[in-house]
Amino acid sequence: MHPQTSPAPAPAATTVPPDVESPSSPELPPRLPGFRGSFAWGLVRALRPRQWVKNVLVLAAPLAAGEIFNAEVMRPTAVAFVLFCLSASAVYLVNDTIDVEEDRRHPRKRFRPIAAGIVPRWLAVAMATVLFTIALVTAVLLTRPELAFVLASYVVIQLAYCVFLKNQPVIDLAVVASGFLLRGIAGGVAAGLLLSQWFLLVAAFGSLFMVAGKRYSELVLVGDAAATRKTLKEYSASYLRFVWSLSAGVAVTAYSLWAFELGETQDGIPWSTISIAPFVMAILRYAVDVDKGAAGAPEEIVLRDRVLLCLGVLWVATMAMGVFDV
Repeated sequence: MHPQTSPAPAPAATTVPPDVESPSSPELPPRLPGFRGSFAWGLVRALRPRQWVKNVLVLAAPLAAGEIFNAEVMRPTAVAFVLFCLSASAVYLVNDTIDVEEDRRHPRKRFRPIAAGIVPRWLAVAMATVLFTIALVTAVLLTRPELAFVLASYVVIQLAYCVFLKNQPVIDLAVVASGFLLRGIAGGVAAGLLLSQWFLLVAAFGSLFMVAGKRYSELVLVGDAAATRKTLKEYSASYLRFVWSLSAGVAVTAYSLWAFELGETQDGIPWSTISIAPFVMAILRYAVDVDKGAAGAPEEIVLRDRVLLCLGVLWVATMAMGVFDV
């Protein structure tokens, strides 16, 4: 007879906290040493302050209207810039919270604070709610209620994108481009300026050009496209090339029509007409980066490419001289 043995005790049940990932989740990247890997620095990075440079677009409408040196215009425009920074950061927090699993499969996005497990998801959502509220209330109190409407539209559209529109081919391109367009509209609305049809066309299709370039870069650089962004499997490189070519063509045409129209009212040197040259050259230079698959972050391309930056400065200078009829 065999001696009676008692069954082995069952392993104790364990509970996994919400912010601790299961073994099936993508592996978390190693934390950076020192302050760069700290919780405090993670909170700052989660707001994506480097992308606040996009919000300089709120100055476009006052510049195009020739009112950029008007104190009564610049005060609400400056407020609009700050409030768009808050709103954009709130959207980034929500987006990174929703896309945390997909970001962990991306070679660069996996180092974002929320994807890396540095900032808890619940805290990111709480911060986003506070930033949304501050932006909307401040817009009504310090500028015009119309700015609050623009900010609310931006937030709603971007949240819809985070939840379901990002998976809709073509629609996702338009939604991301609308974020750039609304930045331009915000500057005019905050200051009470009338926005021209040419300004809206250039802003809309210029934004679509940059977004198509960003998607093309993601398609080229990421091997498993569907794992990081589902709509990428619906796009081909040739289609995205077509989108950015079409967008660039419409933007250049609209800008040229505006420049010629403004040039007819000017005396002396037609600076507005001359500004077409650096505008077109800047687009062509940016297209070089797009074609290389290096346009993942438009603000980084502009700041890193010195030739493109110089062309941009030259374009703004000639356009400003045309607007102010120097």
